[in-house]
Amino acid sequence: MPAAVSARDLTKVYGNLTAVDRLSLDVREGEVFAFLGPNGSGKTTTIRMLCGIITPTSGEGHVLGFDIATQSESIKARIGYMSQRFALYEDLTVRENLNFYAGVYQVHGSRRDARVQELIGMAGLTGREGQLAGQLSGGWKQRLALGCAIVHQPPLLFLDEPTAGVDPVSRRSFWTLIYGLARGGVTIFLTTHYIDEAEHADRVALMLDGRMVALAPPRDLRETGLSGTLLEVECEPAVEALELLPGIPGVHEVTVYGTLLHVLVDGISADDLTALLRQRGFSVTSVRAIKPSLEDVFVSRIRAGQAEASAL
Repeated sequence: MPAAVSARDLTKVYGNLTAVDRLSLDVREGEVFAFLGPNGSGKTTTIRMLCGIITPTSGEGHVLGFDIATQSESIKARIGYMSQRFALYEDLTVRENLNFYAGVYQVHGSRRDARVQELIGMAGLTGREGQLAGQLSGGWKQRLALGCAIVHQPPLLFLDEPTAGVDPVSRRSFWTLIYGLARGGVTIFLTTHYIDEAEHADRVALMLDGRMVALAPPRDLRETGLSGTLLEVECEPAVEALELLPGIPGVHEVTVYGTLLHVLVDGISADDLTALLRQRGFSVTSVRAIKPSLEDVFVSRIRAGQAEASAL
C-alpha cells in the first residue's frame, strides 16, 4: 500500500534544542496512525513540518507525494489540519464558518452548499447553523472545527491533540466521527495524550525528547513492549509498599493504578513477592501476573528514557 506520509531523518533544531531528532516513518494510505508522547516530545513540531508550516533543519519528507520543503502550498491545499486551538471565527455563525473555509479551499457554488449542509448533519449541528461559534461549548466547537478542516474532502487529515481539555462524552462523540472518516478511506495522522485514543490506531509511535522510541500496532506494543514480568499487587498499606518495592532487587518499576500497584520485575515470581511483602508486615490480598496495557508500556518507556537522559 503506498505511503500517504513519509519522512527520512527529519530533524528540527531551535538553537540548542533539538525538537525532532532524525525521525523516519511511513504512514500508509487509509491508516489511523497515532503519535503518543508527553509535552515537549516533538509531536506538534513533526506535524507542523509535515504540513508545510515550518521548514525542517535537515532530512526530508513527502506528503501525498509532495515535498514538504519545496511544495508546501500543494500540501496545504490537499490536507485537513485540526489542532487543539483550531482557528474558528467566534463572531461568525456555524454556517458562516463552514462557508468561509469552503471558500478558502476553493469549494464554490452548489458544491459548497451541498457540502456545508452535509457537514452540519455529520457533526450533529442541525439546528445550530445560526449560532455564533463563540457561543458553542467546547465539544460543539470541536465538531465545527472538524467540519471546517474537511470541507474540501481531503484524503489525509492531521489531528494535533484535538480533544485536549474536552469532556469524555464529547471526546467519544468526536472519535465516532473520526473513525467514520477512516472507514471511508481517509488517512488519519493524530497526536494525543490519551491512551484510549491511541489504542484504536492501526499503529502507534511513542515519542520522547524528539525521538521515536517505539513503533508498532498497539497489540504488538502491549505484548513485546516491556522487558520482564508485570505483577498486579493489591496490598495494604499501598503507599508504604510503593515506597518499599523500588529498593527490592529485581524490581524495575512500580506504578500506582487506583488502589493497585503495577510492579515490573525480572526473576521474581508472584509467590516470591507475596512472601516478601508479608515478611515486611503488609496485608496482601493478591499478587498476580497480568498482561501489560499500552499505558504500562508508555509509562515504562518514558521512565526509561528519562533515566537515560538524567544519566548523561
